[in-house]
Amino acid sequence: MSKSEGAAERARHDRDLMRRIADGDEAALGELYDRFAASLSALAYRILHDEADAEEVVQEIFVHAWRRADRYDPARSSVSTWLVLVTRSRAIDRLRTRKVVDRTHDRVRLEAPSYESPAGARHVQELERRKRVRGALGELPAEQRQVLDLAYYGGLTQVEIAAAADIPLGTVKTRTLLAMRKLRDALRDELNGLL
Repeated sequence: MSKSEGAAERARHDRDLMRRIADGDEAALGELYDRFAASLSALAYRILHDEADAEEVVQEIFVHAWRRADRYDPARSSVSTWLVLVTRSRAIDRLRTRKVVDRTHDRVRLEAPSYESPAGARHVQELERRKRVRGALGELPAEQRQVLDLAYYGGLTQVEIAAAADIPLGTVKTRTLLAMRKLRDALRDELNGLL
């Protein structure tokens, strides 16, 4: 079998895996994972330079493949090309989100004024409050933190977030609601102190 015949056979097998995944075949998803996870992980790592983030992106890709296998169109690209494009997109989105969070944290540190006045106690309280809010944000799951970062620090609407993150609008709304509830619970004492 020549190289081109071998490549054509692998491409046919990959398309068959996608059809089986669309039909709910978990074994086919496992086989697809075994075939592509290492190369997709390497790609995500080259973009993100963080092993944990790269692993999360690869996990998201295979969840995406499971949920959207019925939408895969072999006329538009090979399975490997489709997976690479989705991985690249997700990794870049995660990198952008990380940069927004880092810039926001830097801005907060730089903008925190230093006072030596009778209002110093209030300033210390405000700094502590900001620290607790940042800590509560850091405790949120990555997908919930992402929608809040894009909304509040990136200035995106929920529709824009759905498009940027390639997730349904309802998912954005749900993640936002869950994140806000968790923040409210985590910061209940802060809220009561303000009221």
